[in-house]
Amino acid sequence: MLFNSFSFLIFLPIVFILYWFVFHKKFQYQNILLLFASFYFYACWDWRFMFLLLFSILLDYISGIKIQNSSGKHEAKIWLTLSIAINLGFLGFFKYYNFFIESFAELLNGFGLKVNVCLLNIVLPVGISFYTFHGLSYVIDVYKKRISSEKNFVDYAVFVSYFPLLVAGPIERATHLLPQIQRKRTFNYEQAVDGLRQILWGFFKKMVIADNCAPLVNEIFNNYHSESSITLVLGVILFAFQIYGDFSGYSDIALGVSRLFGIELLKNFAFPYFSRDIAEFWRRWHISLSSWFRDYLYIPLGGSKGGLWMKVRNTFAIFLVSGFWHGANWTFIIWGGLNAIYFLPLLLANTNRQNLEVVAKGRLLPNLKEFFQVIITFAITCFAWIFFRADSVSEALMYIKNMCTGKLLLSNPFPTKVFALIGIMLLIEWINRSQFHGLEIKRFNPWLRRLLYVCFIYIIIRYANFGNNEFIYFQF
Repeated sequence: MLFNSFSFLIFLPIVFILYWFVFHKKFQYQNILLLFASFYFYACWDWRFMFLLLFSILLDYISGIKIQNSSGKHEAKIWLTLSIAINLGFLGFFKYYNFFIESFAELLNGFGLKVNVCLLNIVLPVGISFYTFHGLSYVIDVYKKRISSEKNFVDYAVFVSYFPLLVAGPIERATHLLPQIQRKRTFNYEQAVDGLRQILWGFFKKMVIADNCAPLVNEIFNNYHSESSITLVLGVILFAFQIYGDFSGYSDIALGVSRLFGIELLKNFAFPYFSRDIAEFWRRWHISLSSWFRDYLYIPLGGSKGGLWMKVRNTFAIFLVSGFWHGANWTFIIWGGLNAIYFLPLLLANTNRQNLEVVAKGRLLPNLKEFFQVIITFAITCFAWIFFRADSVSEALMYIKNMCTGKLLLSNPFPTKVFALIGIMLLIEWINRSQFHGLEIKRFNPWLRRLLYVCFIYIIIRYANFGNNEFIYFQF
């Protein structure tokens, strides 16, 4: 089921009414409702993969209890290792089997050994990368004694399968989400209204920005060999806003929907294209994934506390793994490697945490230095996006080569409408860059706020693509 589908617009009010008016007497009843609603939401994709989701839930639920009840650290480590191995085994099989087989065959071919490989027609279960990471963080936190194992199966199952975040995040932590599931929720009007604002903003970014950029991006990337340099540059810029509108739009809808049920999810995006360096960008882009790799990979490897070699190793480790998490293609690994190269000078110069506040805080406009820092950061981010979007490394390299030919005339008419809509998004986000989301405009006059909401509803109705377009991150 898609957030941007009519079926979801029917599903959500039904669950909301049942949640607050039928099952409101006990939060345990609300949790049961959320669990069945989440299972139904996931089964709408492909009911067969429900068994994999249920197995993952049971595995980590039992593992958490076994880890906590272990007689010693050795036994606890066995259960932790078993859980991690099985989780990563399933993820590896469904997501990376063909990649490893093909890469191994190409390696042997390089040595003159011809081999016939057995590739499988594997369907990637939607959301597997996200709910697997939910379970992994839980068992690791239980092992590290950051949290006690959850004995209530329904509560734990809701934590893993909660429908707003099930298929594309944000990646939640048990330390943050489970306590909210385990206590009574009371309806908060202000929280719910602000949730609706965030949902509206998410629909605008997805259906107006991302879905209007998508056909232009597809046309340019599919015909890069015959497009002019300036058209190829525009294609990359449009893809930057497509993936931002698509994924941050999904996150806004997820967070807004969850707030309707009195549950706050982790913030996943914080206006990343206003970043002044790549370190700030990664503190603002896909925050839940970046922080997950920081806490469960980067810090355990030693973080930035060791010598030069350890700093370099750990930096490349976190970015390469992050790239590989996104997909079984060398393009994603190169994308991760490029971001590591961008990040490394900041780390070595110890300037990677110099931009912790929002740009031009307390001012209407940035100064000249900040302006160029934002433009340069956006430019190098766009360059890396070429590898993220391309189907192969050779295609990405040819795209870059053709982009440098110097042909400045546009191959197609300038997409004025799309860039005007992007400009509206950037203006609103710039004004509210210190807020939780783009439409959190509490300081505006109430009548001006209402007028703005009506305007965005009109823009969505007028310019949205209502073709039930899937979200990009469903493939990850």
